[in-house]
Amino acid sequence: MSHALVSSQLMSLIVSLCAGTAVIVLRLRASNKPTSMKKIIMPPIGMATGFGMFLVPAVRIPWLWAIGAFLAGASIFAYPLIRTSRFERIGKEVYLKRSNMFIVVIVGLLVLRLILHDVVEQYVSISQSASLFFILAFGMLLPWRLAMMMQYKKLMAEKVESEQ
Repeated sequence: MSHALVSSQLMSLIVSLCAGTAVIVLRLRASNKPTSMKKIIMPPIGMATGFGMFLVPAVRIPWLWAIGAFLAGASIFAYPLIRTSRFERIGKEVYLKRSNMFIVVIVGLLVLRLILHDVVEQYVSISQSASLFFILAFGMLLPWRLAMMMQYKKLMAEKVESEQ
């Protein structure tokens, strides 16, 4: 195995671990502050800018692969995140409730991603693998955040009704 390949795989592992750790830390910090619609919708909007990577030919994948990755993220990986994300109203503010199960889910998804990454890289290039996992992650993030948005709107509507 070449030195460049090992280096790329190690870098991919380090980036994945850092991203997973960042998600956990940010989620724990977020539970200490009130949330808003902006805080819910910005992550998918920010992540959507990553689709610019497909301007580079080396990262392009067939449409069917992209659809499959998105659907896997949306149907399999988003579900545990949706189930472990709950809001609560404290006074006039809405907070994301801290869930220990969320950390277990994120760590489990990270481990599964790392295992799948090695399997997938046997069949596609490292660049294409990055594309697949980016789309899978977006497929996971979008339904999760949409569910959070609906839950937030419901709590805010209840808040308006109780004030009238």
